Amino acid sequence: MSKVLVVVESPAKAKTIGKFLGKKYTVKACMGHIRDLPKSQFGIDMENDVALKYITIRGKGELLQELKSLAQKNDAVLLATDPDREGEAIAWHLGEVLQLDVTQDCRIEFNEITKRTVEEAVKHPRPVDMSRVEAQQARRVLDRIVGYKLSPLLWKKVRKGLSAGRVQSVAVRLIWDREAEILGFEPQEYWDLKAQLAKGKEKFLTKLFQAKGKKAKLSCQAQVEEIKKAIGDSPFTVKSIKKKTQLRNPSPPFTTSSLQQEAFRKLNFTAKRTMMIAQQLYEGLDLSKAEGTVGLISYIRTDSTRISEEAQLEAKDYIDQNFGSPYYPKTPRVYAAKGKAQDAHEGIRPSSVARTPADIKEFLSADQYKLYKLIWERFLASQMSALVQDVTTAELQAGDYTFRSTGVVMTFPGFTRLYEEGRDAKETRDDAEDEETANLPALSEGEMLSLFKWQDKQHFTQPLPRYTEASLIKTLEEMGIGRPSTYAPIIDTIVSRGYVIKEKKMFSPTELGGLVVDLLKKYFPSIIDKDFTAKMESQLDEVEDGNAQWKKIIRDFYEPFMKEIMVAEEEIGHVELTDEVSDEICEKCGRNMVIKHGRFGKFLACPGFPSCRNTKPILVSLKVKCPQCGEGQVVVRSTKKKKKFFGCSRYPDCDYISWYEPTEQQCPLCGSILVKRPGRGDSVLLTCSSEQCKYSISEKKPVSEEAE
Repeated sequence: MSKVLVVVESPAKAKTIGKFLGKKYTVKACMGHIRDLPKSQFGIDMENDVALKYITIRGKGELLQELKSLAQKNDAVLLATDPDREGEAIAWHLGEVLQLDVTQDCRIEFNEITKRTVEEAVKHPRPVDMSRVEAQQARRVLDRIVGYKLSPLLWKKVRKGLSAGRVQSVAVRLIWDREAEILGFEPQEYWDLKAQLAKGKEKFLTKLFQAKGKKAKLSCQAQVEEIKKAIGDSPFTVKSIKKKTQLRNPSPPFTTSSLQQEAFRKLNFTAKRTMMIAQQLYEGLDLSKAEGTVGLISYIRTDSTRISEEAQLEAKDYIDQNFGSPYYPKTPRVYAAKGKAQDAHEGIRPSSVARTPADIKEFLSADQYKLYKLIWERFLASQMSALVQDVTTAELQAGDYTFRSTGVVMTFPGFTRLYEEGRDAKETRDDAEDEETANLPALSEGEMLSLFKWQDKQHFTQPLPRYTEASLIKTLEEMGIGRPSTYAPIIDTIVSRGYVIKEKKMFSPTELGGLVVDLLKKYFPSIIDKDFTAKMESQLDEVEDGNAQWKKIIRDFYEPFMKEIMVAEEEIGHVELTDEVSDEICEKCGRNMVIKHGRFGKFLACPGFPSCRNTKPILVSLKVKCPQCGEGQVVVRSTKKKKKFFGCSRYPDCDYISWYEPTEQQCPLCGSILVKRPGRGDSVLLTCSSEQCKYSISEKKPVSEEAE
């Protein structure tokens, strides 16, 4: 019986797959990439037809020796790295090191790690796909050129430790441009006018839609009052009633980017955290002695919403049995691939719908359970029937003015019985609605109704909101910038470099980020150009499809880019990045401390660095005296895991600490201070800080806290 070595990327995957295959298979992990371009050198010989210098990654020497030894002892080697460009490149590097003929059948891949798919994969090996390998090489080389030629320029002209990348620079520009738009935004006043009408005991709202045959646009209160006066006591006559049945279809199964977006919206997970947990679910977890270790979801780096016929049939059976046949559509749902999608893999789905979140909850961590539940519900809902609702639109005439109301009644919940997609903050400059949704009474054409009262309201247009992780990923994907596997590293990089900071889950650029963006706009317009970056991604896709030569793409980029580097070297002087000076005095050297930006936000640092290395957090004061010492102020602090608590500004001289926000109010029973605790709904509990006292009173949460 011939023996086979199977090489995968991670130990977790090796453990899972090893249990599926028989004794003739030895499964080993290569721990990701084994070779790369050298860190200490450029590693690209442009004069020698873009020759690349690959070296063994530090620390991988012993592992490679072990793999070589195993390859010699076995009759065949199967390379089972991840089923994407990166995985294909790793398989090629392994083939080179293990001296395999990669043009022969030595490569296997699977979209999910289950016993059936793994056993099927080893029966159908194929050669390494060199078009995929070349596409990955092209991306790696482009990133190396930008990083190794542009970053040193930033070190010399601005500050040590900076970096510039093809895609990360565009992401910072998007955030910076949005911030500039917000700062320069001039609010415009507008009004809406609604009439509350009465039909017997029933009342409903209708909104002004047209004025004298044209769409109504009210920019001031005077216009509102003029219309009210013009209508006067005129009756509101039902001009028309239109009824229709409206269907709302479910969202497709998750892609990498939509999973990252939805996990941010619903679970408050960063993209990095989402991908880490999803990788664990994909590679396999031990569920029980009966089932053993199994991969719970399909491959997680995908831009496709396509689903296998087998998965569709399994979903159909589950829906019919657990929800009833009306909840499954007449024909299985098929989701078309988007224009730029590579469509190499299925959408992200559970490996078996029969493994419900509730059934396997005890075997998962809290985060694993939340993400698995999200993926399971999204997939199952994507295969269910549409929501059905009856929509009635009534137009009413009062003099020269037309009002409109829309009534919506759900008649069948469809997929919403299980799942509804989350929504980002409204990506619009105002919150005006064209129609008023109301609970309409039975109306008939020609019917005349009386005015009960007017409702008018002043609004001001709002700028577009700052980007969140979800909306930034969505924008990058829509623009064709980056690919599924790059979004999490992009965000991690721009935050860690100090180009942007997160405030209340939203990105805002730092002064450093703005400075770098301005430099790149002036001297490297292509690097910072959204369309150029998207075009480059399309060219990499062409390489993968076998329709473009990767070395030509590199040469076409390199020559004009190096000319820009030479011009920038000559024209850019040293750029001074001034720090904002604070009133805080450094207790070690007496200087005024300055405000710096780090990956976790703003902090205070001594300008005497490196002779004085004093740093402090920027503390938000509640302007409440410390209840313990009476001298300091209560300030907001946070633990290493970013959990908020309250302490004294005189720490460490005063060690007062509270998990609940102290107030200046005293307990009427014992005289201790009252603290705020979360109450039900929109209320907050004021409770006594003394453990012996049980005093508590509920009050409505302030509007500012509700918004936050």
